[in-house]
Amino acid sequence: MSRFFALFVAFVSTLVVLTPARAEVRVLTSIQPLQLIAAAVQDGVGKPEVLLPPGASPHHYALRPSDVRRVADVDLLYWIGPDMEGFLPRVLNGRSKPSVAVQGLAGMHLRHFGEDSHSHEEHADDADEHDHDHRPGSLDAHLWLSTVNARVIAARMSADLAAADPANAARYQSNLKAFEQRLDALDQRLKTRLMGVADKPFFVFHEAFDYFESAYGLKHAGVFSVAAEVQPGAQHVAAMRKRLQEAGKTCVFSEPPLRPRLAETLTAGLPVKLAELDALGGTLPVTAQGYEQLLENLGNGLAGCLEGL
Repeated sequence: MSRFFALFVAFVSTLVVLTPARAEVRVLTSIQPLQLIAAAVQDGVGKPEVLLPPGASPHHYALRPSDVRRVADVDLLYWIGPDMEGFLPRVLNGRSKPSVAVQGLAGMHLRHFGEDSHSHEEHADDADEHDHDHRPGSLDAHLWLSTVNARVIAARMSADLAAADPANAARYQSNLKAFEQRLDALDQRLKTRLMGVADKPFFVFHEAFDYFESAYGLKHAGVFSVAAEVQPGAQHVAAMRKRLQEAGKTCVFSEPPLRPRLAETLTAGLPVKLAELDALGGTLPVTAQGYEQLLENLGNGLAGCLEGL
């Protein structure tokens, strides 16, 4: 009996060696918000990768040779689209595996800059001082800041992962359902938290938050946007300071990692608070709850400053 058992164990061991293990599906996203959504869908099965390092601009990133190899090698790749990562289409042309530009998914709720009459009223009159990435009428590609869109993206990721890894299809589907339920709860928390500051004015240096503002009843009073390489003239600075004076107590939000030098000049001597909002969540850990934390941080940042006025 013992000899038979030994032979049986040897036979099973041989099968294990000969049967290749299913490799984890490699998922690469262009930016961290998409990585956080993917992490919710892959929870317990795999860990998505991200292309851009913290602090890098998704508008102007310069790909390294190692980045190009990663783009070519991964199983699934997700990016916002040409309206955000203009550096990607050239390298995606040489890719044979699936790539998904989420801005083109059915069911996405998309916005365009200039939809609201005053969304660009604080831009400089001089064309050289415009935000070149956010021309009126162009697509607002900061679409991940809408939980409606996050649901659409997560559903596509779940379907793609199930097709690539059928053995874990049920897990991807249950992760998707759990993610959607957490987003329902998050929406309610944010609506409750931000209800009390909906009528308070605030200004931004980067028009990145319109999706979030629209979802929770907020609206920035103006955008202090200038080209990074251009130092605004005295007349422009004076006009922006005048708007801040007219607003009275207010908040001006910039994005990390760098606060514009203009911020201190604009707000000196005025009852204005400077604060940060991170639309990319660059410092967040990549966990199943990371996307909710990104939006929660935005809500807390806005409310925390505006409630103190």
